[in-house]
Amino acid sequence: MTNAPRGLTTTLSRRSIVAGVALAPVLARAGITLAADKVIITVVTDTAGLGDQNFNDLADRGGKRAAKELGVTYNVIESQTQADYVRNLTQASEDSQLVIGVGFLLTDAINEVAAEYADVHYLLIDSVADESLKNVTSVTFKENQSSFLTGIIAGLFTKTNKVGFVGGQRIPPVIRYEVGFKAGVACVNPKAEVKIGYADTFDDPGTGKELTLSQYNQGADIVQAAAGRTGIGAFDAAKEKKSGYWVVAADVDQSQLGAEYQLCVAQKGVDTAVFRVAQQQVDGTFEGGVQDLGLKEGGVDLTNVTSAVPADIVQTAADYKAAIIAGKVGVPVDDDSFKAFKPVPPDEVKGMATPAASTPAS
Repeated sequence: MTNAPRGLTTTLSRRSIVAGVALAPVLARAGITLAADKVIITVVTDTAGLGDQNFNDLADRGGKRAAKELGVTYNVIESQTQADYVRNLTQASEDSQLVIGVGFLLTDAINEVAAEYADVHYLLIDSVADESLKNVTSVTFKENQSSFLTGIIAGLFTKTNKVGFVGGQRIPPVIRYEVGFKAGVACVNPKAEVKIGYADTFDDPGTGKELTLSQYNQGADIVQAAAGRTGIGAFDAAKEKKSGYWVVAADVDQSQLGAEYQLCVAQKGVDTAVFRVAQQQVDGTFEGGVQDLGLKEGGVDLTNVTSAVPADIVQTAADYKAAIIAGKVGVPVDDDSFKAFKPVPPDEVKGMATPAASTPAS
């Protein structure tokens, strides 16, 4: 399916548009900005597609904001299977100046297509493209940092000393979520057990529900879901179990799925990244390379902590956040660094950084 909120004048050919875009940096230095109505941006989703109430919807939010605030033409092409990635990216490259691949699973396809269309710019979310491709900017996130903070909240708030984690597929961004969460719990509640389950898909709420229910039935009262559309099932499980069971959302506030069951959110600024790179495309300041965004850069955060969480627990999470930003507490990023991780207890974190830096996001 393709969404095209704004049409492009039919007299504009791809050749003429690309030529204009190539001149954009020169014009920008002269104080002239390329007309936004000559800029077409296309998002290519992963297989979960729009309506996942998570990762792809965040990218779509950033694209729609670019259409509204920058006046670009914005399109979406949804991928039904992984076999669609190259075809969809190629289709987008035929009439777009900026093509956005949403997710780690599009890495190989971006590498292939970007090499064919050197005059098109690409944004790859959640992975790093071949460094030889100067027309690709790769944006990754330090999900482990925000997830560490949700682990602090979960580790201190659990009543059963058992919490869970449900992932979509065990790819690097989700591994960062997993190990960050486990590390946060370990710092504040060494006795707590963290149960882990993977659905092997980002597009199956039914499996997400089954995995979450299994963890609840084994004693967990809090489950973090980093699973795209599959994570919707975590809220379905909490609703079935009713009061006393919580979900930690990943990437985006999902309170529309059940505000009374959402404990907090490991926020991820996919929408912000999409908008910023769109702005660079319009301004003629696009640059290839890698951007890795964490708490310090505002790319991730702990947000939407429910009022059921006591203020002292929220403050403890804020103390850890400040310490991470200050470089005083390191958070593991993968299995090996998690094995080497030495938990830092709360009494060692107080005073590591200035209180001003520790205020949680609302």
